[in-house]
Amino acid sequence: MNRDKGVKDLNGNGHLSDSHSGNGHANGSDSFKNNYPVFQLGEKLTEEQKTFFDKNGFLHFKNFINKERVTQLLNAAKTLQNEWISKGLKSINGVPIKYGTDINGERIVQRFAFINQHNEQFAELLRDERLKGLFDLIGTPDCRIGETEKDGLVLNHYINTEESNYSQLGWHTDALRDIFQGQKVMPMLNVGIHLDNSTTDNGGLRIIPGTHNKGLGTMLFKKVYFISHKPDKKEVGLNVEAGDLTVHDGRLWHRVARSPFTGEKSRRRVMYVPIITGKFIPRDKDSKPLFYQRLISITNK
Repeated sequence: MNRDKGVKDLNGNGHLSDSHSGNGHANGSDSFKNNYPVFQLGEKLTEEQKTFFDKNGFLHFKNFINKERVTQLLNAAKTLQNEWISKGLKSINGVPIKYGTDINGERIVQRFAFINQHNEQFAELLRDERLKGLFDLIGTPDCRIGETEKDGLVLNHYINTEESNYSQLGWHTDALRDIFQGQKVMPMLNVGIHLDNSTTDNGGLRIIPGTHNKGLGTMLFKKVYFISHKPDKKEVGLNVEAGDLTVHDGRLWHRVARSPFTGEKSRRRVMYVPIITGKFIPRDKDSKPLFYQRLISITNK
């Protein structure tokens, strides 16, 4: 059985029940339980996993990497952070770096782009064969991990302090990037690897299941991109533990809610990398920021 024990809240078709919208919490004492099936990621997806994704547009896998690996990655990110701060870097491959201030007053990087190109531990992570198993969710022969495209492997560091510049991310779909690159919307997945425990009472990822298959009008106009943060009555929050992996369709509406807490309790770190198809459009040191990248850099404080 691929599903975690205790996760039972499915209707007869193996999909989210309409009654299970809200913050994602299940009944019971385990704050990391969710009202949707949670899986283990192997080298191939099961039919149950693919059916759930087709209907809802997301999947949640437990323990993709262990806690020791999480610690190693966080240490590597801190080393790289110090390097970027000392060099005064403003962007990577045309993608603005988002800086902020930690709880101790020190300057930190709150959004790394293309971190896989600057540290071997992150590059190695993207070579995990299990990630290729997710290609089946798109199903075309040209699927690839966007190591040099879009924003590469991104590491987001959300924290609430008086001088934080990144505590939330407004409603959006990831497919907007194709439009700003002057091409048609192509199938895309966004793969998240979570580096902190985070329950829905601490903000975090919110998705609206099923919005990935509602057509272009819904994708473009359902919300005001990045500006709107208002909760949606159909949104679902994800309770994740450090080392979990989530994946969502690029057309799915989602946001990152601000933590109601301040300081250390509000800290959430998560990495995202795209799985893409279509024309190969790599970015390099001469690339210019796209409009949506500029918008991210000035919003979501």
